[in-house]
Amino acid sequence: MGTVTIQHGKEKPIQNQHPWIYSGAISKLTDDCQPGDIVTVVDSKGRFLGRGYYNPTSQIRVRMLTWQDETINEEWWYDQLSRAVHSRMVYQDEFDAGVNNAVRLVNAENDFLPGLVVDRYGEWLVLQSLTLGMDHHKEVLSNLLAEMLKPRGIYERSDVDIRRKEGLKDQTGLLWGEEPPSMIEIEENTLIFSVDVRNGHKTGFYLDQRENRGWLHDLLYLDGDDLHEDKRRVLNMFSYTGGFGLYALAAGVKQVVNVDSSQAVLKVAKDSIKRNELPLENAQFVTGDAFQVLRDYVTQGEQFDVVVLDPPKFAQSTKDVEGATRGYKDLNLQSFKLIRSGGYLMTFSCSGAISQDLFQKVVFGALADSGRQAQIIRHLSGSEDHPVALTFPEGAYLKGLLCRVW
Repeated sequence: MGTVTIQHGKEKPIQNQHPWIYSGAISKLTDDCQPGDIVTVVDSKGRFLGRGYYNPTSQIRVRMLTWQDETINEEWWYDQLSRAVHSRMVYQDEFDAGVNNAVRLVNAENDFLPGLVVDRYGEWLVLQSLTLGMDHHKEVLSNLLAEMLKPRGIYERSDVDIRRKEGLKDQTGLLWGEEPPSMIEIEENTLIFSVDVRNGHKTGFYLDQRENRGWLHDLLYLDGDDLHEDKRRVLNMFSYTGGFGLYALAAGVKQVVNVDSSQAVLKVAKDSIKRNELPLENAQFVTGDAFQVLRDYVTQGEQFDVVVLDPPKFAQSTKDVEGATRGYKDLNLQSFKLIRSGGYLMTFSCSGAISQDLFQKVVFGALADSGRQAQIIRHLSGSEDHPVALTFPEGAYLKGLLCRVW
């Protein structure tokens, strides 16, 4: 096992159990530190700090696995996976009861398994290996997950941008068991969704928005009388397969407009409405660029009771923050102009490089330029199966605001 030595004065974040060690914090390493290998991390006096895996290609040279002097072997991996899985036991109980059968089981650094994501969709698992170190262990991890959870199959969706920074190519395909079907049906809070785990966004579905979709349903259902009962309208931007829109229809709204750049995902949204026996005549599907669609609606004088903004990640890293904030401001500015007095804006950012504080300031700037007034009703975040490690604030990538607009 190779050894990585940390510069004097740079050891504090490691002692505080932050999982990332950047290249600038390292003073030297032994010749046996090979790409993807487990290494021992020590301070400038040779005192033990922890163990992690090493990648000379990445700016994050070491991702920490443990701060204890313990052996990283198959038993260790099993124990870590078991801890993550068992922390979702409430979801397992629901799964056994035949409801809510989609859940995130492993949330990378936030479950102290950096670079590993595992989602469950019914009888299949979907695994993402984001880093070189995890790539070296994914076969062992797949076998352990199969032993632990007994799925029908485990499918890999390691086709994310971060792998390029790790010097890795995209990889997708079957890791264990049976090939999943082209569409997997999942149930979420009594609603049925079709998930394309082979080609869909992320691992197929936005599991992190489960509770926020529920908040939207409750808002529309409980506040129906205040939301122009005769013509309640919801605009669902970046709709993907229509998750927020389906919840809105289930709450009894008169019209949902789902907007996405892909006709294919809008077809899935339409099929989901039919599958759930909700009124298809109350849904509209618009293919187009979100920025332009919002501007067109403003020009046309359209008005909505609720606008949902759930755009993709605008900032891949800190160098993208300035451009990302301009994009978020533009989207929110146009949305404020479209909301009837007393209506709501549910707005999100999933860019880890954008903090909650910065995002709120951007939304405030959009509000000021719109000439409207608004109140924050609720701060929004990822669902409970997407925990955030207290030592890893970067893990709080999804943040949002539910605002009442006047």
